[in-house]
Order: sequence, then C-alpha cells, then structure tokens
Amino acid sequence: MNNKLRIAPWIPAAVWMLIIFSLSAQPALASNSLSRGVTKIIVETVGKIIPLDIEMSTLNDIVSQFNHFVRKFAHFSAYAVLGILILFALAKNEIRGKKAFALSLAICIIYAVSDELHQLFVPGRGCQLKDVIIDTSGALIGTAIYKAVNILRANHISK
Repeated sequence: MNNKLRIAPWIPAAVWMLIIFSLSAQPALASNSLSRGVTKIIVETVGKIIPLDIEMSTLNDIVSQFNHFVRKFAHFSAYAVLGILILFALAKNEIRGKKAFALSLAICIIYAVSDELHQLFVPGRGCQLKDVIIDTSGALIGTAIYKAVNILRANHISK
C-alpha cells in the first residue's frame, strides 16, 4: 500500500479534530450562545412533538436548565465520532483488534487532554477533568459501536 492510501483514511479524523479545536477556541460567551441556541432548537422541536403550552419566560428557563446537559452531550458525541473515525483509519492501515482499540482510545484521551489544556488560553474557558472523562466515555462508546457494527456486518456476510 502506498503512503497516500495510508494517509487518506486519517483525513476525516484530522478534519474532525480541527472542528473540535475550533469549537474549543470559541470564547466562553460565544460557546455558550451557540449551545443555548442548539438547546432552544431542541426544546422547541420536542415542544412540537409533545405539544407544550409554555410562555417565553418558561422556554428560557427550560433552555437554561438543559443547556449544561446539551454542552456535555456535545462533548460525549464529538469524541464518540472521533473514536469511530480513528478506529476506521487504523483498520484501513491494517491495525485491528485490541491494539486498534487501545490505540484509538489513547489518541482520543491525549486529544481530549490537549483540548482541555488549550482551553486554558481561551477567554472565559478552563481546563476540566470532568470534560476529559466525558470525552473519554464518548470515545469508548464510539469505538464500541464501531466494533459492534463490524461484528454484525461480518456475521451477516458469513451467513
């Protein structure tokens, strides 16, 4: 396999890391504004599915209550995707099994730690061990999902 084919599977993971980095580089006010906007969309969408007769002040209270959860779920989800993308790149480079799982998790943890350290230099942001744990949990679940899908696919193909 030539070097281009070995590097190409890493491009999605690298792009995803850049997206994580750019979101982490947002000052606290901009980051919170973005997540509150996403939270508001979620609350309004749920309100359309389950009709709720709520006033604007109540909507703002609900958004405030759920915003923290949405922010932490975003951490979890971003690293679940990163875990999947890294495991995919490793598989395309013929690294599989326990070695790939451990390497993928290690890369995600190192990136999560570096991302939190990076936030020390962003206005209003900080470094939180809790976020590294949430990121690691997301990476663990993402890699587990990737492995489960591949096992199911292999079982389906062999039948």
